[in-house]
Amino acid sequence: MPRRSKVLSGTLVASALLLTSIGIGAVAANADTPAPAPAAAPAASAGHSMAVSTAASPEDPDGDGYIPANPPVTGVTPSTEEPPHRYFHEFQANCSVTHTAPDDPIVFPQQPGKSHDHTFMGNTTTDANSTTASLDAGSTTCLAPGDRSAYWMPTMYDGDRPVLPVGPQTIYYKAGVTDYTSVRPFPKGLRYVVGGPMQSAQEFRDHPGFVEGWECGDSFFNVDFPTDCPERPEVQVNIRFQAPSCWDGKNLDTPDHKSHMAYPVVNPGTNNNICPADHPVALPMIEFKMAFPVNGDLSQVRLASGASHSFHYDFFNAWDEATLDAMVGHCIVGGLQCDARGYDQTHPEAGAALNEDYELP
Repeated sequence: MPRRSKVLSGTLVASALLLTSIGIGAVAANADTPAPAPAAAPAASAGHSMAVSTAASPEDPDGDGYIPANPPVTGVTPSTEEPPHRYFHEFQANCSVTHTAPDDPIVFPQQPGKSHDHTFMGNTTTDANSTTASLDAGSTTCLAPGDRSAYWMPTMYDGDRPVLPVGPQTIYYKAGVTDYTSVRPFPKGLRYVVGGPMQSAQEFRDHPGFVEGWECGDSFFNVDFPTDCPERPEVQVNIRFQAPSCWDGKNLDTPDHKSHMAYPVVNPGTNNNICPADHPVALPMIEFKMAFPVNGDLSQVRLASGASHSFHYDFFNAWDEATLDAMVGHCIVGGLQCDARGYDQTHPEAGAALNEDYELP
């Protein structure tokens, strides 16, 4: 079913989302059982201003904030081709929440407890000391064992009670450019931050990744948490937010954790989306669609990073390269709407990228 997007073309669409409820550091036995709040939930945007970290990552030994790709991708120009129209070119990564912690291995590497509280998904080992190598050696709650990537976002609270998504998460990997055949897999170790805790309400609303903001029931495009959220068991607060998908081909990270990535732009004189010239490499566009099990009175709902408009998220790629290559090639380049196996139920003749165990055949 097509959905609306502020900047990106109507080819970007969403499917369903199931999410998981856990307690602090472990899976909760009952979604209705409040999990203990962290010892000190940082207020407002404390501990996550996107300033250059005071400690260097082991992958950035000179501490300048740049982690160069090895090898870099060179000789690429943004594709202006128009392949045969396909309404879908995406697949899902279904990953459960693993734990929460006041850590951020991108913004505050090697500094446990310095960040506001985050809700982590995917890789079970993610903490302040995580590196590409440690994630690669870790386990995952994603359905595809090959997806050992780390995904995280600020923890939501209702008062002092953490509100954690219920069921396997769905994180979409899409084509952000019109030439979906030009999309290539993420390089191992690529990391970035989408949005920021210090952004104003207007900056949140105007962000190129803004899709429908905070939504609940029939209320969409909210910068603030909706005030008219029906108090029914099946109703949850949702947010959809898209990541940049054009890479400079040079850096796995930059000091602001954003400058090596860019959003697609409109090719002048057309309705087509292309990568900008300084970020010519088309990668999958990640879209978070998170559903939080809270409704009714949202007056006490907040994020660990502050107000509703401080929402942001982080991605650290640790996919098995062959598995990601198969999923991108079959689903995105192939113009399919795939589940976490790389199977499109409307095109069964295309088969699946992965077997019934979500692994390469």
